[in-house]
Amino acid sequence: MKRILFAAFITGGIFFLPSSSFSQSFRLALHAGANMGKLDGKSFKDEYRLGYHLGIAPEIMVSKKWGIQPEVMFSQSNSTTSTQFSDIYKISGSDLKDVKLNYLSVPLLLSFRPASFITFHAGPQFSMLMNKQRTLLENGGDAFKKGDFAMIGGAQLNIFRLRVYGRYAIGLSELNDIDRQDNWRSETIQLGVGFAL
Repeated sequence: MKRILFAAFITGGIFFLPSSSFSQSFRLALHAGANMGKLDGKSFKDEYRLGYHLGIAPEIMVSKKWGIQPEVMFSQSNSTTSTQFSDIYKISGSDLKDVKLNYLSVPLLLSFRPASFITFHAGPQFSMLMNKQRTLLENGGDAFKKGDFAMIGGAQLNIFRLRVYGRYAIGLSELNDIDRQDNWRSETIQLGVGFAL
């Protein structure tokens, strides 16, 4: 996963550095907003929990309607374990109820702007887990895998330099690093605002 993230940063840098020579326009936007996330699987409650995200998003338009947006984002995801978690893994305790995961995420998005006031985004997102809840295993081991891969789709309103966006991200990676008794996958709805410098 570290190699994938490194490749993502390099790709973003390749697009970023020569942008003045081949793009119609370039803006650097600052993003902040809410994450409504959950973990799919029998071990977790089927409910969305509130988190947040902060990021930097270069907006590179290579033509009037098409562009790319390689972002770097800090993203927090929260979830709650279900009663089945204790049944499956034979672990109990009040500290198992809430799970908080912090990711460094790199979305590599394709942008389509049919009109100046709206942009549609789609593409992959690579995420590296920065810290994790180690109390999910009695021996203090790691319960979650170190990386996540997801696909994103969403839309953004462009009001002068203001950005208002909504996205849906569906995780494609198996996050359970304990065993194969239950499949854990991420699911996130993002709502946020940004400002283009």
